Amino acid sequence: MASYEYVSPEQLAGFDKYKYSAVDTNPLSLYVMHPFWNTVVKVFPTWLAPNLITFSGFLLVVFNFLLLAYFDPDFYASAPGHKHVPDWVWIVVGILNFMAYTLDGVDGKQARRTNSSSPLGELFDHGLDSWSCVYFVVTVYSIFGRGSSGVSVFLLYLLLWVVLFSFILSHWEKYNTGILFLPWGYDISQVTISFVYIVTAVVGVEAWYEPFLFNFLYRDLFTAMIFGCALCVTLPMSLLNFFRSYKNNTLKHNSVYEAVVPFFSPCLLFILSTAWILLSPSDILELHPRVFYLMVGTAFANSTCQLIVCQMSSTRCPTLNWLLLPLFVIVMVVNVGVTPYVESILLFTLTAAFTLAHIHYGVRVVKQLSNHFHIYPFSLRKPNSDLGVEEKNIGL
Repeated sequence: MASYEYVSPEQLAGFDKYKYSAVDTNPLSLYVMHPFWNTVVKVFPTWLAPNLITFSGFLLVVFNFLLLAYFDPDFYASAPGHKHVPDWVWIVVGILNFMAYTLDGVDGKQARRTNSSSPLGELFDHGLDSWSCVYFVVTVYSIFGRGSSGVSVFLLYLLLWVVLFSFILSHWEKYNTGILFLPWGYDISQVTISFVYIVTAVVGVEAWYEPFLFNFLYRDLFTAMIFGCALCVTLPMSLLNFFRSYKNNTLKHNSVYEAVVPFFSPCLLFILSTAWILLSPSDILELHPRVFYLMVGTAFANSTCQLIVCQMSSTRCPTLNWLLLPLFVIVMVVNVGVTPYVESILLFTLTAAFTLAHIHYGVRVVKQLSNHFHIYPFSLRKPNSDLGVEEKNIGL
């Protein structure tokens, strides 16, 4: 199992033919962020591997998640009458969030700057982005938290799914059209949230208790922005791009079934995780919201990574992810009835298993592609010529 190969020979052959194709029409990205990133990338030394930049940005996102988990473990820190998160924490989180966003924008430019682009770099970048979704959303939740002035953990669960489906929509588009249409919401949300973190440190979380307009609270604005962006921007643009490809007869999959296969695993994950919440005898989401979110986000990231591998290699997306099997079993067990202690053990065990399985998947896929392309994943050093390996580099 330790040396299991997730990427099939057919997929490896598909990666050999892969060409990166993306479209970015976001004015914020085109006229503000890209010029900024073009300046920032010049600071990095040319020996720095792009994948190392990508991974560093991901670690900053995880660090923010862990930092807020320490100061706000149950999401009550921002509620009235509770001990608030120290102001300096919001400043650190805001700066690190913007740094992570910047590194995510710079890695590809570093790859082109050092002539080290490869399919593995793109897969590594978007694969980590899929896992970052849960860390980013859950960290933002601490601004409002739950309680009388906050958002319920179930509503945040739904908001998390809105973000997750918004993310996978872009890769579903590429799976069917061959082109990655970069979503507008990502750049806007990253800049906005980084700014809000800093503002929170200056004005305090109490400022978010006040109405934004009439009886419309800031927490309502937070919720409306996520739902509104997904329903009014992301979804319509995805369907429009799909329809244009259909009209131009450039779709990669002719049947409706094949076109929607990428949604099977995420939808089943949503159904099973929601069923667990509704059937839970101990109200598991109220009891361990942070762990439950992490469990869902990690399983989602694994399914998304499999989709990205398939879209890049022009192979068929798997119908279902095997990680859903233990989740199905646990939902059945919970439905029969378990004690709160046993249910908590099941959640923590499943989350740990999903995390280890996803890390194993990522490590093995990177290892396979590194061997296939004869490259180093985190270095621009040339392979040992004594091994008879063609000298190549790695990046996005």
